[in-house]
Amino acid sequence: MNVAVSFESSVPTPQSPFKRSRFGRGKRTPIARWFWEIDRVLLLLVTILIGVGLIAVAAASPAAGVRYSGSGVTVAARHYFWMQLAWTVIAVPIMLAVSALPVQIARRAALIGGLVFLALLALVPVIGSAANGATRWISIGPAKLQPSEFLKPMFAVAMAWLFSLRARNPGLPFALISVVPMALIAALLMKQPDFGQTVIFASVWIVLLMLSGASLKLLGMLGAGGLAAIVSAYLFYSVATERINKFLFKQGDTYQVDRAHATLTNGGLLGTGPGAGTEKFTLPEPHTDYIFSVIGEEFGLIACIAIACLYLAIVLRVSLRLLREEDDFLLLASAGLVSQFGLQALINMMVNVGLAPSKGMTLPFISYGGSSMIALSIGMGLLLAFTRENPHLKEATYTVRWNGR
Repeated sequence: MNVAVSFESSVPTPQSPFKRSRFGRGKRTPIARWFWEIDRVLLLLVTILIGVGLIAVAAASPAAGVRYSGSGVTVAARHYFWMQLAWTVIAVPIMLAVSALPVQIARRAALIGGLVFLALLALVPVIGSAANGATRWISIGPAKLQPSEFLKPMFAVAMAWLFSLRARNPGLPFALISVVPMALIAALLMKQPDFGQTVIFASVWIVLLMLSGASLKLLGMLGAGGLAAIVSAYLFYSVATERINKFLFKQGDTYQVDRAHATLTNGGLLGTGPGAGTEKFTLPEPHTDYIFSVIGEEFGLIACIAIACLYLAIVLRVSLRLLREEDDFLLLASAGLVSQFGLQALINMMVNVGLAPSKGMTLPFISYGGSSMIALSIGMGLLLAFTRENPHLKEATYTVRWNGR
């Protein structure tokens, strides 16, 4: 008996209308392949978020201009909007270019980039520039680079790569090995000081540990260690002590928290209207840390809820796609990147509504900032690259013909 196996594909034939289309599934150009492989729903959600961010920065820009005008310097009313627009024009092509990279190249680039930005993070205490009581930036001419922002997506990919090696070498203590870079990064961040970013890095690390199959005993030890670290930070780390006291016990200056709450609630459900907000002029950082409050004042609490749902939709979209992912590295890297993205958004919104102490953390793709915008675009580009799917393989079918003599 002979067995003949034929391969049948539902990919459009040359006569199909798809073939005549520039981006048809039958096309083999790199752009066409990228278009059909990319998660277009996720890309659309991110595009909407970036558009919302430009509108929000335009609303907050006059208040930021007033706050930073002085000492003979006048900041134009729309200065920060035009700057954010320029950063967006740079960042979006970077995101699309990164999303088109093959997985191996994207992973290799992230690992190399992680080493570079870890070295820059170590140089911040030496050559960094200070602002608002923290030294987090490296000045490059008129621009400022924040290494920790760029290191975040690289760290998620690096830890995912490390934990994905467990299948090949189950005897190696990968969890213990990962403690070394985590501890080094935490020490460098706390020195700046930047307690909020330390929380982000540690949370992503723990999420990846859990997904990689770490034992309950290890997770319990890490949980106890984390609790001890928080208590120690409160007792011996002045920045954490001050912020926790302000949040829990209302001790010291609560001006930021009070102003954020007043601004957020001033617009009611529907807001005062674009440009009509008044409380935003009293906010300390209306275009960065507290831009969510500005949105609440001018566009209403309904707009704030819609933005929160947009972030939730991005996290859920990626999570649902990962349910059918079989590659360990792709699963861990995508989970780490989306956890980092969602947690940063959650922390910023919680600070604005008074459910968390102030941390100086931006709202992803909405807050003003060049380093933040480009770093987030790199991270989202990596996420889009790691969640790409080949539709041709899914559409193909195999038919087996049995021919007997």
